Amino acid sequence: MRLLGLTDWRSGRAVDLVLPQAADSALIDETGAVSAEVEQIDASGLVLAPALVDPHVHLRDPGQTDKEDMVTGAAAAAAGGYGLILLMPNTQPAMDGHARMADGRTVIDYLESYERDHGLRLPVDYALCVAATMDRAGRQASNPDDWSGHLPGHGWDYPVVAISDDGSAVTDQTLEDVAANAREFDLPILDHCEHHEHGQVNLGAVSRQLGLEGIPASTETAIIHRDIALAERTGTRVHLQHVSTAGGFEAVRSAKAHGLPITCETAPHYLALCDEDLLRCGSMAKMNPPLRSRADQQAALEAVADGTVDMIATDHAPHTAAEKALGLKDAPNGIIGLETAYAVCNQVLVTSGLISHDRLIELMSLAPAELMGMRRLLPEDLSSRKANTGHLLLEVDQHSEADQPPVDLVILDPEAKWKVDPSRFHSKARNTPFAGAELTGRVMATIKEGRLVFSRLPESRVITRERN
Repeated sequence: MRLLGLTDWRSGRAVDLVLPQAADSALIDETGAVSAEVEQIDASGLVLAPALVDPHVHLRDPGQTDKEDMVTGAAAAAAGGYGLILLMPNTQPAMDGHARMADGRTVIDYLESYERDHGLRLPVDYALCVAATMDRAGRQASNPDDWSGHLPGHGWDYPVVAISDDGSAVTDQTLEDVAANAREFDLPILDHCEHHEHGQVNLGAVSRQLGLEGIPASTETAIIHRDIALAERTGTRVHLQHVSTAGGFEAVRSAKAHGLPITCETAPHYLALCDEDLLRCGSMAKMNPPLRSRADQQAALEAVADGTVDMIATDHAPHTAAEKALGLKDAPNGIIGLETAYAVCNQVLVTSGLISHDRLIELMSLAPAELMGMRRLLPEDLSSRKANTGHLLLEVDQHSEADQPPVDLVILDPEAKWKVDPSRFHSKARNTPFAGAELTGRVMATIKEGRLVFSRLPESRVITRERN
């Protein structure tokens, strides 16, 4: 497959790209229809970048497939420009390597064999995040004997690359044991750095206006300070999930200044929204941690700009329409984000002039892959020569070693303007606060290991060979 007329994301140079044609490479459009083998794409004026990587995704499979499943979640990821996602362990049963499904398998076994069992090939790769504690109950650290055989290097396609009880912070009583497991197997702890027993929305003027119990910022900062102390005391690598408060960002900033092994993420919604948006969006903007104050939102933007934030994760959390219809008090926390993340971040961070587009790619692709220890092959890693057009021609060495990282690419239009219509999402879920939003920046195509797995390019740009 040959891609023509692209602009390289980092150098700004015009590039052509030639990829080895995968046997099943086919055009899969927004409707999911497979029409023909793709031979050439004219992507003039568009940007070529490494496919996005999301270190924080809930696909609800197994256990809650009425909300999402592997097929719909993977389709949503591909439509959002992702080539790799990290699956969180709050499945049912929990992904602790010990709890068994009705058929006797663990969730790790189920996910490792998903494609084979279902006779399909998903359009994205995924890695697994094992539960920090048994059944995610916070009483006893999970047993490495149950999951260490699934670490990278053991021949698994979808390895365990991190530890977390996401949905819940690692409990005080298990923290030392969980940290010891993380150090022994050189895995980061991805901690849900927030804990509260009560409350629905951020504590402040909006919670009082809505008559709802508020959640103070201290529910986040207390866990962050505890985890930073753990990293300082033991050297454990700690990654703080979905940081949302000014105090949280400042604590991370200070820890990094002292050279501690701390990284953090924030999510698109904490950059684009604040608790005032609850008045407009209702339960579609209810999440955990909650949308914070406008001052916290500004602090999140500043933390991205100054490098305190290492990466951006969606925390894609599907729920049914019936659940979200329960209202702010009773609806579950969480929103979906795979199909809007790039556009939201491009608009809030790049179009606004806060950061460059290449920095956005680092935040949404390179840094998450590094956290997961799963390097991707980037365009600049490929061999190059001058084509007759004078453009730089990049080619994959088809005789390279078998363990060469995959070529996962995304074609982006940072200037495209579009309106979010949740009815057109590939996800089963529709719980987004961005419905109807006018956004700038769009994923135009996603390429997975030489396969065009998603495209919204116009037909005039795609040359195909009809299938027999």
